[in-house]
Amino acid sequence: MASECDVSQLSEKFGNFTIEQENTKKIDENHAPTDSLEYGLPLKEVYKLAFNFYKEKEGKAFHFSYEDKLQLVAFSQQVLHGPYLEAVHKLPPLGALDVVGRDRRLAWQKLGQLSTDQARAGFVELLSRRCPLFSTYIEAHRREKKEQERRAKEEESRKRIEAEELIKKNEEEKFVQEQLLKEEAIKRQIQQALNEQTYDQFRKYAEQQYPGDPEKQGNLIKQLQEQHYIQYMQQLQAAQRDPQSNKIESCDKELANEDSKVTDNINSTNQETEEETDEPGLVAASMWTRSDIEAFKQSVSQGEGDGVVRVGHGETVTVRVPTHPHGSRLFWEFATDHYDIGFGVYFEFGTPTSEEVSVHVSESDDEEVDEDLDEDEVYENETINASDLECGSVSVNGMSKPLLHEVVPVYRRDCQNEVYAGSHPYPGKGVYLLKFDNSYSLWRSKTLYYRVYYTH
Repeated sequence: MASECDVSQLSEKFGNFTIEQENTKKIDENHAPTDSLEYGLPLKEVYKLAFNFYKEKEGKAFHFSYEDKLQLVAFSQQVLHGPYLEAVHKLPPLGALDVVGRDRRLAWQKLGQLSTDQARAGFVELLSRRCPLFSTYIEAHRREKKEQERRAKEEESRKRIEAEELIKKNEEEKFVQEQLLKEEAIKRQIQQALNEQTYDQFRKYAEQQYPGDPEKQGNLIKQLQEQHYIQYMQQLQAAQRDPQSNKIESCDKELANEDSKVTDNINSTNQETEEETDEPGLVAASMWTRSDIEAFKQSVSQGEGDGVVRVGHGETVTVRVPTHPHGSRLFWEFATDHYDIGFGVYFEFGTPTSEEVSVHVSESDDEEVDEDLDEDEVYENETINASDLECGSVSVNGMSKPLLHEVVPVYRRDCQNEVYAGSHPYPGKGVYLLKFDNSYSLWRSKTLYYRVYYTH
């Protein structure tokens, strides 16, 4: 009898819950599940958070009524196993006194054919309605997830940018390496051509500076060849920037100044050799070539003065250029039509009486040297007896110096193809002798175009 009374009381106690449960069922059946609820998260994720929240917080942060607990359990069983009638044969039998178990299964049975998503939505709706703290919990989780997604996107974006920059950097490095290899190949070709052109000149100069020392001669030749390449490239770049002949001349002057500085530095390392040769202040000449030969010849032909000379076969033409009182360096440029010609530079110490440039023609180089040393040539405050072959030197400013010095040895130049140019710093007062030698030619005369000037 006691048991029947208890069952009756429990039935009366949960009668209202059954009605409420049926109403909830109707509401849930009319509620279409969605992947994004008011919390801004997928339904499955919200349900999982709600289920964990209920397990962790129930009895601690909040307390549910018995009816609410049965309803939440029914929703969770519907999600886990599906409708009650489809899963009843899998469930273990209940004990005779398991009233709570029967209530839970009854509540589950009342849900009928409620879908899984509708059961999830019913669980979440009931939990949030009975516990306002759940909404705060979900909002905090949503913000944390959003922040994680933002950080993940930033990290992904950063990695993508770094990868793109790395690819771009590798491509740039590869391009630079390819350009360097191309430039190095071009440099070697140009250097080889220039070295073949100037080797004899540099070898003779090195032999004069370091007689009997092949190692030092080789080092000096390498230095001169490297500097000659630098000068050539500077002059070429200057010509490309401004192809006008008058601008080229200005660039050539600047190039020659730079060339003289480096040549002076090279020769400064040879002070001991200069002291041995008793030629203080006499340094090597700077020489270079350029390709604008037609523009040069046209400029010389149209210019003032006698810049075009015909050198007959077997003849040597000497252009005498006195040092200028306001100058410090002599520059020369020359070219020919069709054929090459020999060229060299000498220097006579002494004080010239005239600043005029003169041209002398002789049948042979030996005869011309005799003419150059004619005793009729007069220098201020000095007497040079050229007929006395034993005099050997002249006193200039209290210093005994050889009468005639070789600045550039005479040898044949392919000046029919390029403009040959050079410069030399004044070693003192005197006269430069620019020799254009055609004595080796028995039949051909040469048309010579030349230009000389000085700089401060």
